[in-house]
Amino acid sequence: MEPQEEKPIIYTMENKPIVTCAGDQALFTSLYTPLAQQLPREPMEWRRTYGRAPKMIHLEANFVQFKEDLLPKEGNKALLTFPFLHIYWTDCCDTEVYKSSVKEDTTRWQSSLRGHGSADWVIVVVETSDAKKKNKTNILPRSSIVDKIRNDFCNKQNDRCVVLSDPLKDSSRSQESWSSFLLKLRTLLLMSFTKNLGRFEDDMRTLREKRTQPGWSFCEYFMVQEELAFVFEMLQQFEDALVQYDELDALFTQYVLNFGAGEGANWLGSFCAPVKAWSGLLLRRPIDMEKREGIQRGEASLLDLRSYLFSRQCTLLIFLQRPWEVTHRALELLHTCVQELRLLEVSVLEGALDCWVFLSCLEVLHRIEGCCDPAQLAANCSHTVGLWAYATDKLKCLGYLCGLVSDQGPTSEDLNRTVDLLAGLGDERPETVSSLQSPYKKLKEALSSVEAFERHYLELSHAAMEMYRAIGRMRSARLVGKSLAEFYMRKADPDHAESFLQDALRSYVSEGWSLPVTHTRKQIAACQKLLVRTEDYLQTSALLAGDGNLTNEEREHFCQEILTFAGQSTDSKAQKVALSMTAFAQLTQLQFRPATASVHSGAALQVELRLRSLMPVPVPLEQLAASLHFSLEQAGTLGRAKGALRHPNPGIVHFPPGSSSGGPLHSSLAGGPALELDEIQDRSPSDNSLNSAGMVCKNTHLVMRCHDSGSSPDLPNCVSPAPVAMDDGAQMLKTHNVTLLPGDNSIVFTAPSGDPGTYTLRQLCATVGQVQFVLPHIYPLVQYEVYSQEPQLTVEPLTEPLLAGLPQKVRFTLQTGHYSVKKGDALQLSNTDSMPILPPSPSSPCTATILNAASERVGEASLSIQASEKVTSIVLPITPPYHTLEFQLEVLCVIPSGPHRPPGERLTNGEVRHRPRSYSHPDTPMTAIDQRMSIDCPWSIYSTLLALTFYIPFKTKHSLLSAGNRKFIQVCVQNVSDVSFHLTEQHLTEQHLTEQHLTEQQQECSLELQSLNTKAQQLVSSKQCVFCLWEVKWKTCLPACLQCVFSASFSPSAHQTSSFKPYHYDFQLERVTTLYSLRAEILPGTGEQSCHSGTLCGLEVSITRLAEPSEGEEEVEGQGETEGLRTTKLMYEVADSSSSWAVCGKSSGLVSMPLATCATHKIHIEVMPLFAGHLPFPKIQVFKYLPHSALPAIQPDPDSCVENDTLSLLDKALDDQADTASIRSRGSVLSVGSGEQQQRGLPMPRLEPFSPGQVFNHSQGLQVLVLPATDDHVLEVNAT
Repeated sequence: MEPQEEKPIIYTMENKPIVTCAGDQALFTSLYTPLAQQLPREPMEWRRTYGRAPKMIHLEANFVQFKEDLLPKEGNKALLTFPFLHIYWTDCCDTEVYKSSVKEDTTRWQSSLRGHGSADWVIVVVETSDAKKKNKTNILPRSSIVDKIRNDFCNKQNDRCVVLSDPLKDSSRSQESWSSFLLKLRTLLLMSFTKNLGRFEDDMRTLREKRTQPGWSFCEYFMVQEELAFVFEMLQQFEDALVQYDELDALFTQYVLNFGAGEGANWLGSFCAPVKAWSGLLLRRPIDMEKREGIQRGEASLLDLRSYLFSRQCTLLIFLQRPWEVTHRALELLHTCVQELRLLEVSVLEGALDCWVFLSCLEVLHRIEGCCDPAQLAANCSHTVGLWAYATDKLKCLGYLCGLVSDQGPTSEDLNRTVDLLAGLGDERPETVSSLQSPYKKLKEALSSVEAFERHYLELSHAAMEMYRAIGRMRSARLVGKSLAEFYMRKADPDHAESFLQDALRSYVSEGWSLPVTHTRKQIAACQKLLVRTEDYLQTSALLAGDGNLTNEEREHFCQEILTFAGQSTDSKAQKVALSMTAFAQLTQLQFRPATASVHSGAALQVELRLRSLMPVPVPLEQLAASLHFSLEQAGTLGRAKGALRHPNPGIVHFPPGSSSGGPLHSSLAGGPALELDEIQDRSPSDNSLNSAGMVCKNTHLVMRCHDSGSSPDLPNCVSPAPVAMDDGAQMLKTHNVTLLPGDNSIVFTAPSGDPGTYTLRQLCATVGQVQFVLPHIYPLVQYEVYSQEPQLTVEPLTEPLLAGLPQKVRFTLQTGHYSVKKGDALQLSNTDSMPILPPSPSSPCTATILNAASERVGEASLSIQASEKVTSIVLPITPPYHTLEFQLEVLCVIPSGPHRPPGERLTNGEVRHRPRSYSHPDTPMTAIDQRMSIDCPWSIYSTLLALTFYIPFKTKHSLLSAGNRKFIQVCVQNVSDVSFHLTEQHLTEQHLTEQHLTEQQQECSLELQSLNTKAQQLVSSKQCVFCLWEVKWKTCLPACLQCVFSASFSPSAHQTSSFKPYHYDFQLERVTTLYSLRAEILPGTGEQSCHSGTLCGLEVSITRLAEPSEGEEEVEGQGETEGLRTTKLMYEVADSSSSWAVCGKSSGLVSMPLATCATHKIHIEVMPLFAGHLPFPKIQVFKYLPHSALPAIQPDPDSCVENDTLSLLDKALDDQADTASIRSRGSVLSVGSGEQQQRGLPMPRLEPFSPGQVFNHSQGLQVLVLPATDDHVLEVNAT
């Protein structure tokens, strides 16, 4: 039996899910309106399978009368005609009626559903109060009828029977019943959707997995998945519907790509048929049924499939309010279709594809204009400008193809081609018949005549350019302009074409596109030649002649154009054409001879230029000139010392390609900022493994910036730079009749050097007949200097450092400058006692060397040196200007021995000579002495003051040593220089001022300094010391003050002994007499024979006066009397710095010491040894105690005094308790005087230490044996 033919389904956007209604149709009709209105009001959550996110949807339904024909047949996959739910309506309330008719009708209804496998049904029992009143006697309670229905039809599905009470009344019971019924209806309907859609998706997935099997058809699968898209669209889930079409798009695209790779599918053969119609996209219908039926029959072409698929995507995107995505997808679709037709090798009439693309672009633009207002279109032109530009390009291709751009107009062949293209468009669609600006009418009109085509093409081109400019895409705008320029050139209108070509050229040059630059310049040259713009044409020809992208024949042609014009006129007064040199030659290097680029006035200076000719053939130059700018600056008259500072690398100057002297194209390509790249890595947060790596440009804003069209006219990036004319009146470097060969050339100039000053190279000009190639700016800055130098005299040491006390050689350097040393000219040097100038020996006379400006030796002459008491005269040899005179002299700096000041001296200029001051230099341990020298020069009325720094090689120290009453003087000589010396004849003598100052007492106290040094000569190496010792012996008494002089002779160890030089060191010793003797003894405790650790011991200190007080001491110390004896107060202090002893009781105190000789005072202190072994004695110190009324005869050194805040004794009661009071040592907390009293300046007692040698400690260095304690304990010993 033949299957029954299915009726065609009309797909519209008004489709809703079908719900059938059986039973009482009148009852349903009365309830249809409120049911259809209230069903979509409340949203329902739709939970889908496969973990997809739930969504809230509003359910609508198309309620139709139940017919068995509506039930789905086996194999029918049309979801739109599928009834998702079946409802049986009844308001039966009579048992008899139910048994006789309702039950039987319901049974037939269920049997029909069961026969077609439909399990989604519900029975609605409507309860009305009017029916109750009519049949009160014959009816059963309503619950009885519902129970019977549930028992008969809903045994296991009681929820499939719903009661609706008084649905037409406005009561709370009725509303509650409606709410319950609607919720149930939505739930059942949603369950049916989920179940049937899931089954449909599974079937669709199964069908897709069979795509590798023979006989599988993409068109059949397309119809199945589109059915699912229709259902999602019916449920207003437009995003899900769009996903279905995107999946179909991706699947078809993959098959086409595989076909291009050699993996073809049989069903693709239907899409490889020749294209017979190219009417463009149709986006004004929700569904293009004509193309859909062609796909369903398998008769659609590739353009038909793509057009239908995009129209459905466009409709859904408009519903999703994403119109700008439509434009992006459309542009991608148009390019994709062109490529797919090539991959599938589909036969297409020439120009047909251009027509299809043009119509499709305008159709998409009109569709977007229909759903957006003009303000939105203007604000989002960046999304539509691509379609405008593509349509413009395709219309231009059609114009060239149909002969609408040529001057002669279309030929007969062009007209036949135009007729064939218009025939493929077919009839205009009904949707656009009434539109005056439809794409169909525009294309047909544009191809009808030359004027119409020009009007439409210019309209589209200018619209695209304006949009590109509005969004800042200047490159694209200039690309459209270049296309316009080609159109104008075909129309023989070079004036309009050149402006567009110039804009395009600026963009290409600024971005470094080499080949487009060459091609555009050739077009510009053709325009300029037609416009007879000679100067611009010559400049462009020069650029093209030096362009390496052209062939040699083309380059020689453009070069010959320049040479032909240059040789036309022989009139020297004719106006020359000035062109930029950047297109002709490149300045690469400049070299000065001499390399210093600084010469004196009148000297020879050569400048060598390296020019790289960019021309393909040799070019003869009439003249090559460089203009000079002269400036008279102060540095030009001061000499080479300052002039050389301007040229850190003066010999050779290199010009980089990017400078103003660089080539025309290389400079533009090399210009711009360099890429700053950085690495980026994407690592997994869990195990820090590397997922991906890439590079990012950190200065994209500089590299990708869009350059403005208004660039500087004098840059090499421009087509016709405006050169600067040469100034003929300025000083110039010139050379004539030079031939520039292709590549590098060397040209030598002789530079003017007459006037002193700075000469700057500004411009470079090459003259070829009537053409001048001018380089307006030479950068980097190139200068040379002509100087007029004043004579300069410098004195510098021959070796560093200069050592005082030894003859040292110094070099005198005289730079004559502009002065000529004549016969008899001499230098007058002042003589001083501290630094005499040593005359040369007859065996080695002093000679002078004469050098020229290049430091080459040109002569030698002997010097005549004459010395007097105050002046040394040096007669100079004859020396020409700008030469150098060098000679050496020996000087000797006398080492100062003491504070004795010589009488005042004066220099040759009348200034008083100051005594050289010695000071410590921070860079060397040696003491420095600055010596000044005054020199009178014959070229100046003023004296020249020069200074030399000498260093004393020795540091000498002295010390006084005591052994009881015996005194010793030790002198330490340290060699702080880097030279080793021999030291001999060490003597120490007592110094007396004059005989009249010696009193009788001083004569009686004559001293004898007995030397204890055994070696007559000693070697003092670098950084080493030598110690000398003398014992002081006296007859009757030792003087209070000793003035001593240490003298020795020294010589470098490498010299002979005859070159020994004297060395003196003066020093003074005060208070050298030993006043007190200090003895200490440690006694064990009572009943003990030895000291034990932890046991008290006795420390007995004995202080003995050894000498009578002097006069000065009597004034200070003779302040008190004890039992008729003059006494002085001393303070003692016992301290242990090694922490071996603990002082028990008082550790310090005052004692009244008689001033008589051999007077002794004993002090007993208890101490406790803390450790066992040989322990050194505690440190015992004695100080002078000066009461507040005593004034010291000699101001003590503040650093050696005890500060008042550490030990302050104020009141007289403390003086009375000198023997019993316990005074704490330094650092103690005890302070008798308050800070407030100290601030008021009250007189305070203080302590003054004795000078070295005044107190002799006999116990210093002694040790005492301390035994360990007798207690038994564990002794831990660590052995390492």
